This record gives sequence, C-alpha cells and structure tokens, in this order.
Amino acid sequence: MQKAILHIDVNSAFLSWTASDRVLNHDDPLDLRNICSIVGGDQESRHGIVLAKSIPAKAYGIQTGEPIVSARSKCPGLVVVPPNYSLYVQASRAFIQLLKRYCPVVEQYSIDEAWADITGTEMIYGSPVMFAEFLRQTIYDELGFTVNIGVSENKLLAKMASEFKKPNRVHTLYPDEIRNKMWPLPVRELFFIAHATEKKLHGLGIHKIGDLANTDLNLLKRHLKKHGEVIHAFSWGDSSYLDDLITIQQGANKGYGNSMTLPFDFDNGPQSEQAILSLCETLGERLRADSVRVKCVSVSLTYYDFSRLRHQDQLYSETNVTEELFEIARRIFYDSWDGRPVRQIGIHTSKVTAEKIRQYNLFDLDRFERKEKMDNVVDAIRKAYGKDSIMRASFLNNSSLKHMSGGISEEKITGVTKPIP
Repeated sequence: MQKAILHIDVNSAFLSWTASDRVLNHDDPLDLRNICSIVGGDQESRHGIVLAKSIPAKAYGIQTGEPIVSARSKCPGLVVVPPNYSLYVQASRAFIQLLKRYCPVVEQYSIDEAWADITGTEMIYGSPVMFAEFLRQTIYDELGFTVNIGVSENKLLAKMASEFKKPNRVHTLYPDEIRNKMWPLPVRELFFIAHATEKKLHGLGIHKIGDLANTDLNLLKRHLKKHGEVIHAFSWGDSSYLDDLITIQQGANKGYGNSMTLPFDFDNGPQSEQAILSLCETLGERLRADSVRVKCVSVSLTYYDFSRLRHQDQLYSETNVTEELFEIARRIFYDSWDGRPVRQIGIHTSKVTAEKIRQYNLFDLDRFERKEKMDNVVDAIRKAYGKDSIMRASFLNNSSLKHMSGGISEEKITGVTKPIP
C-alpha cells in the first residue's frame, strides 16, 4: 500500500489567527489578511521584528524576521498589530484537535504545522488529494483560517509541497514530480537550508535545488560535512533523515523546545551560558512534568545580522535533568559559536522516551539519581510557592535575565474574551 502523507501549514499563522479572532469574535469589518499588515513584537523589549505578514505585505518585500522599522519603510501605511500568544495557543490546539478528528495519525511539528499519515483511508475519504481538499475546506469553515496542504508519499515531499503557491491551496509533490516542481526552485527553498548554507552553496555555484541534486556528494561533504549529505538526500526527495529526526507516532510529544530573544546582543561566552542555563531550567521542568526524557539536544543561534545556525548532539543516556541538559547544550554552543554577537538562543530536543529505565554507564548511576531527586524537589517547591521561590545563585544579581526563560512568558499571556471555536 502506497504511503499517503499530508503536511498541513497554517497560512501566516499569527496574522491569520489574529484576523480570524477579530472577524469571528469581535465583529471587526477590517480583515487584516486583505490589507498590508503584520504582527510585530514590542520594539522596546527587543522583539521589534515582523512575526507574520499578510499576502499584500509580502508584495512589498516585507520579510518575516526583519525589523519593524525596515518593514514600515517599505510600506508607509503598514498596519502593525501586537502578538497575542494566548490566542495562538488556543488556535493551535483547535487546529490540531480538528486534524486528529479526521486523521488516524497526527504529528505536530510546530505551533502552526503538522504532518498527518492517512495511509489506508481511501475507502473512507477518497484519494489523498480529495481528502486534503476536504480537510482544507473544513478547517476554513470551522476555524475561520486558511491552510496549505502538501500531499505526497513521505514527510519531506509533503512539507515541500505545502510551501508551493499560497494561500489556501492543496499541492502534490510525488517522486516523479521532483524534476519539474522542485528542482527549478531556488536552493533556499529546500527544507533545512538557512541563509548561511545558502551562501556557501552559492559560493559553489549551486543556485537551484536541481543544481544541488546533481552536485558531487563528496564535494558537498567536504564543504558542509554531514549537513551536505542531508540536504543532498533531500534534493532527491529522500525523507529518511527527516524520519530519523521526527518519528511519526500518535500521542506523546516528539520534541520539546525553548528559545528566547536576548535583552541585548551577547558577545561573550559567560553571558550566553547564563541564557542557556535559563532555557534549560524551563525545558527540564517541562520534561519532568510530562514524565519523559530526551536523548538528542540541539542549539540554535540567531546572530545580530539575523543569520542562523543549528547544531545537535546526542547524550549517552536519556535525561530530563536540568544540569545534564545544560552541559550538553553548553558544549554544542561552544562547538558552534563563531564569536559574533548573538541575538537569540534556542534549545530543542528530540528522541523523546517515556521509558522509566535509564541506560547507565559505569560512572553516572549515583550522580544521575541525586540530581534527578534534587530537580524533583525544586519542581515541587516552585509548584507550591511560585517559580521565583527557588533559583540558582548565579541569577540572584542578574537583572537582564530571568532564571527561567523561554516559552510563553507571563507578561505575554493576555486574556481572550472568546476563544476561536
């Protein structure tokens, strides 16, 4: 039986959810999706960037992640609305719940996108494309926002297909369509290729995805190491690397992440270490709350010029201990950081397990158990008396960083009088 995989991606999620809430719940006649508008962070707290943009704003060349000042210069009449993270969480939950109502297996990839394995449902819903069209229309009718849906036989190609022409469309990208639909695209459109990698590929004369596919693998590995091997496979539609990173299973979270925009550009190691520790404090608490452990940790950095990188490594044994998460994240940071000022840091995990048995090595048995017990006691104290009731001494005199950062901060959570249905 041929696999049938969908990738469902909300169009301009933050802006679309804001617009839907205004139209459906507040009788606002102005639909932000139809005008030049953006959702933008607070400039005073260093979040003054474009978080989401409308299709008309995109026509002015406005890009997600660029400073709001720059966006205004491109479109003087630009409408800027503040983010409402509480609304986005509610909208995301409604989105995923609807997918699970119809799809046998759903894997959420981010707040606004998910994969669905619908293999074997043809007798119920018809062809994968017919089902995708039904799902697209149902999401719009019930939730009030649009999505793009990619249809293929693996996760990579479905993801790529969902990025084709927007909004509110269904696209296919099967292996026999790669040459005509994917290879002519700019290489930056390929999944897992960020600005820094694009720049290196351009230096090698690689500008289209088809150029990458037909480049000697040894050359790519020489210049890009393992990443070169991965993106070369992706250019041929090989999804095995992606499937290794994110395994489709229904139910539990398959990854936990946390990130923060720094109060100012950090240009030295100790500053960044403190930020990493703060993120790991929040991340470790979430893992322990869900009674899971992780084996793979990755660190993402956004530099002052908005260029990005992301590296990962594996632990010997699965863990949810804050100190162990911090130790590997710190090591990855120093292996990756090139000394430039850092604007944003993220910690992400995968290979999640709920197994109670840990694979110990000869030296960590007593050490791990003591730290695990200590973390559990700290979690209990914070739950009873508040998150600030106990913290590491290194944060006592640190006015620029909270001891637990990332996620949805308390000051961002605003009340919503009526949630999206």
